[in-house]
Amino acid sequence: MQTIILKSIYFLSIFFLVISGFGQMPVFKRYYIADIPGLEWLAQFYVTHIIHYLSAMVLISLVFYIIFDSIFSKNKALKITPSVYAKIAMILVLMTTGILMMVKNFTGTPFSPNFIIFLDLTHLFFCVAFLVYSLHTLLTKQKGVMHNF
Repeated sequence: MQTIILKSIYFLSIFFLVISGFGQMPVFKRYYIADIPGLEWLAQFYVTHIIHYLSAMVLISLVFYIIFDSIFSKNKALKITPSVYAKIAMILVLMTTGILMMVKNFTGTPFSPNFIIFLDLTHLFFCVAFLVYSLHTLLTKQKGVMHNF
């Protein structure tokens, strides 16, 4: 039961991160997806912005839960596979670039325009790399977190 809940939280947070992340780039308005009834919120920057932050917090919490549970659990019920380590590494890069992009929004942040472009492109690259690798692990039916029950 716990596994189903963790997987559901993981997939929902990834889904909303992707939707809201692409919503930050006005893709949905540009291609008239936001004109479909019920999807108008996809073109509202602040709505997708808040959804992106909330989904990121959920995913970060889940990643740290899995890491700490696998390290500190007495019964060692969870074993992290190499594919999960790769995803965690990508998520850590996404977290770092996302936090730095959040910091750049503060007044008086001394980030140069070139560094901001670097952050944006790195964040986008690792997002695409994460999605492609996740699709690869899904299609090849690789196990994620193994249970040693």
